[in-house]
Amino acid sequence: MPIAVGDKIPSVNLKKTDMSDLSTDELFGGRKVVVFAVPGAFTPTCSNQHLPGYVAQADAIKAKGVDEIVCLSVNDAFVMGAWGENQGTGDKVTMLADGNGEFAKAVGLDFDGSGIGFGVRSQRYAMIVNDGVVEALNVEAPMKFEVSDAATILAAL
Repeated sequence: MPIAVGDKIPSVNLKKTDMSDLSTDELFGGRKVVVFAVPGAFTPTCSNQHLPGYVAQADAIKAKGVDEIVCLSVNDAFVMGAWGENQGTGDKVTMLADGNGEFAKAVGLDFDGSGIGFGVRSQRYAMIVNDGVVEALNVEAPMKFEVSDAATILAAL
């Protein structure tokens, strides 16, 4: 069953682009964080719309009391670092790797993309997390990009 509004984020480790671990307890504890997850770095919708929207809206989102904006994908830390550099995320969006899909599975938002050569990936979604508790969760229907964009999250803040 997928995570829902009011649920606590499970404790797992993610990887920063320097390959160091970052626990979800540390990431979300005592902070307001916007997380958006994508099926894959460098994929068309993710690179052309999803990530650029958050880079463009980062200042407005943070002005609403958000401490950090996180882009999460089931890719390795090196890919996430290269993608962030390619997209000019700078200090606007933190790129984190869920390389083994542990977070995606723990929140029940993974999917099996083996049929198209993706393996296990994260669904496309965005959430607002306040002190480790989900305040808003927008999960996209398969092959859609309508509710997890930066403008929708900004409006929800």
